[in-house]
Amino acid sequence: MKRSLRWALILAVLGGLLTTLAFVGAFTYARVQTFSTTVNVPNAVARKAVKAGFPAGDAATQMAAPPGTVAVHKPWFSQKIFFFHVPIAVASLVVMTIAAIFSLLFLIKRKKSYDTRAKVAMEATLVFIIGTMISGDLWTRASWGVWWEWEPRLTTYAILTLLVIAYFVLRNSVEDEERRATYGAVFALFAWVDVPITFMITRMMPSQHPALTGLETSNLIPFMIGMAGMSMLGFAIYELRFNEEHLRERLAALKEDLEG
Repeated sequence: MKRSLRWALILAVLGGLLTTLAFVGAFTYARVQTFSTTVNVPNAVARKAVKAGFPAGDAATQMAAPPGTVAVHKPWFSQKIFFFHVPIAVASLVVMTIAAIFSLLFLIKRKKSYDTRAKVAMEATLVFIIGTMISGDLWTRASWGVWWEWEPRLTTYAILTLLVIAYFVLRNSVEDEERRATYGAVFALFAWVDVPITFMITRMMPSQHPALTGLETSNLIPFMIGMAGMSMLGFAIYELRFNEEHLRERLAALKEDLEG
């Protein structure tokens, strides 16, 4: 336990340093790209305002722009958000997968420590989901001119957010410890089904959400540093929280023994 706690603290510090380095690199080293895109705007007045603020996109993008959108060519300032949004989103899906694995192990072996690890992983998932939603809304506003768009990737991730919240509502509504752990494990596995759907949805059907392809070196380096740093922070948060919960359970067991 002491060794895992030590590693968690080391990774928390290292992850924080790498994430900070990625932040600095995103605003200094990374090249600001430009791109053509279609911006979904609510009415003709707003479309005129968008056209006035940005030069028109290329002819092909203009022709392909669906009704209610306007094609523009603009600096990709929103890419700065991308360096943090993508690592946080990936971390949320990975940590939730860990929660699903320990939930399955609990249902098979009925060990309390597996339930504790699953619950802690879901707590970490919620933290990363909140970060993903905030950074995603900022990116959507910067790229599409709106705070939210009901397109496939955003919709499936919003469903995932609600499922994670529902997991904690379910656990808090069940008093019996064994039933609480069982119901939580089953629901966590049910909720996890949305993880591969969210990851693959942009490849399964048309989506406005961009796919991660062809990053230039100046953008790839800070992105990979951010991914490494966020992965370390994710493990550190999970392990530190588990150590805290494990210590609390041991103290509770000792208290019961002394009182009994």
